[in-house]
Amino acid sequence: MKKTNTKRLFEAEQLPLDRISTLPQPILETILCLLSTKEAVRTSILSREWRYKWTKIPKLELSHRERCIFVPKRRSYIENTRGNMDMKCKFCDDLNRILLQHQGPIHELTLDLPEDVCLKLDQIIFDLSKNNTVKKLSLWGEGLDSCFYKLPIYVFSFRQLTDLDLHYVDIGRLPTFDGFGSLRSLCLSDVGMSTKTFLHLLSNCPSLKILNLENEYFYNYNDDYCTINKLFKCLPVIEHLTIWLHVSQWLVLDAVPQELPTSLVHLKYFCFEGMFRVDGNGLAFLLLLIKCSPNLEKIKLVKCSILWEEYSDVWLEHLNELEIECFRNSKREMEFVKFILARSPKLQRVMIGSSVHREKESQMLKTLLQAPRVSPVVITVT
Repeated sequence: MKKTNTKRLFEAEQLPLDRISTLPQPILETILCLLSTKEAVRTSILSREWRYKWTKIPKLELSHRERCIFVPKRRSYIENTRGNMDMKCKFCDDLNRILLQHQGPIHELTLDLPEDVCLKLDQIIFDLSKNNTVKKLSLWGEGLDSCFYKLPIYVFSFRQLTDLDLHYVDIGRLPTFDGFGSLRSLCLSDVGMSTKTFLHLLSNCPSLKILNLENEYFYNYNDDYCTINKLFKCLPVIEHLTIWLHVSQWLVLDAVPQELPTSLVHLKYFCFEGMFRVDGNGLAFLLLLIKCSPNLEKIKLVKCSILWEEYSDVWLEHLNELEIECFRNSKREMEFVKFILARSPKLQRVMIGSSVHREKESQMLKTLLQAPRVSPVVITVT
């Protein structure tokens, strides 16, 4: 027994202390990509061998927020302003150093710059457009004064993009470009643009499967509007659709048609937050969308006040999950849930985020459990 332990101890001593450094470079890059860019750069102090390993990772996340937010509270306005400026200068130095030292191709890039540093964004995007290796791009143009930054036109030369997230940017007139043929996901959050620009952008993304219009404030030039029909004509293969409250004020449905321009056979998930109003065609559009989406798998509604109308021919053959947040247990909301329960043979889960008092939740759950259904669905109320 003693000889065995001695042998194991001897073998352990023969193993290198630093096993991770012996891993192949692609595996090391994958590990470093799981860290934030800030943490990945810090690995350069581990040893001489590790000094430049981070320079070849294909993913960079560069944000000023960590440096500019945490300013001591008990300071004068001038001291706070000076502190923020010092942090911005340090961030600019770090930004330049990281970009200058980085050696490999960049496939994923997140840039979140303060308003007085955004001028550097043009040059950064221009330099990256020469190599055209970026596949996932996320740009945040919001400054401390919530200023929108004009999107560099060089973004439209990234022909390899598969994911594009834009936040607090101003999209002017689109340049002549070949489109984003590989783009699969597009997120527009608090973006300023005209309806013509928006539809032109979508029509040049033939492979778009995920569209998130997550705007708290939607800035639309010329006060023009986009009809639901025009929107879906530009989304022939859409699978995931998310629309927030303020966007719904820009999307209009003057009259509820019997059919949408094309059957949404690819749509599997949609989320609407606060879109449906009691005094509008909200539910009519919702049910119309359901009717034209035979392969829908999940519906998520947040803060939706629903006006009930009967669509007896709707049958949700593929729906397996329904999620509703801020459920107030109104008659219209309850009728809508019953409608889904009675027409979804593969429904597995219904998750209700309740906004009612605890004492009334049990009665609400009892009503839901007693509702007619065509599948052994599990209903949870939180």
